[in-house]
Amino acid sequence: MSEPKSGPKPKYNLETAKILLVEPAAHGLEILSQIFTGFGAKAPHRATNAEDAKTIVKKTDLDLIVCESQLEGDIDGYDFVKWLRHSKIEPNNFTTVMIISGHTQKSKVEKARDCGANFIVAKPLTPKVMIDRVIWVARENRSFIECADYLGPDRRFHSIGPPPNTEGRRSDDLPLEVGEAVEPNLSQDDIDAMLQPKRVQR
Repeated sequence: MSEPKSGPKPKYNLETAKILLVEPAAHGLEILSQIFTGFGAKAPHRATNAEDAKTIVKKTDLDLIVCESQLEGDIDGYDFVKWLRHSKIEPNNFTTVMIISGHTQKSKVEKARDCGANFIVAKPLTPKVMIDRVIWVARENRSFIECADYLGPDRRFHSIGPPPNTEGRRSDDLPLEVGEAVEPNLSQDDIDAMLQPKRVQR
């Protein structure tokens, strides 16, 4: 039996999105710009260092910031995100931020998480990877947390699972779609028995 053909893939358009791209390398910045203009973004804002990025943040309301982790000067991408979260420049201090990096070992992922970024994306970048991540962070709806040592999106998102059409890194990641049952449903009596507290014999 032949498998049913999938329908046309949905198209995404970022025409109305206000986007800031922060990348120190001219070639890298051009690639980022081409990726997002390919998704319909109109003239995304561009910066090559944290100071220029801060100037844009202070003047323009933004929907998305994509920032390279390694920036020239005294402030790297992680420091820029931490500054943004504590800047009180609304609504930009709540804006979705994706860090891009050629180094995604565990320590860097944790650093991105702890500075308040929504996601870290490994280089080299492709349009498919970027749009998958953009759609995922747009749908995740994590709460914004403010406490003594952290300000940013809730760092706990175990239950959300991996981005669409990607492999999860955890052995216990659940699939995004629920399949057909493979065992009979429990009866109501079985469910009630599971929920009733039982005395433990010692």
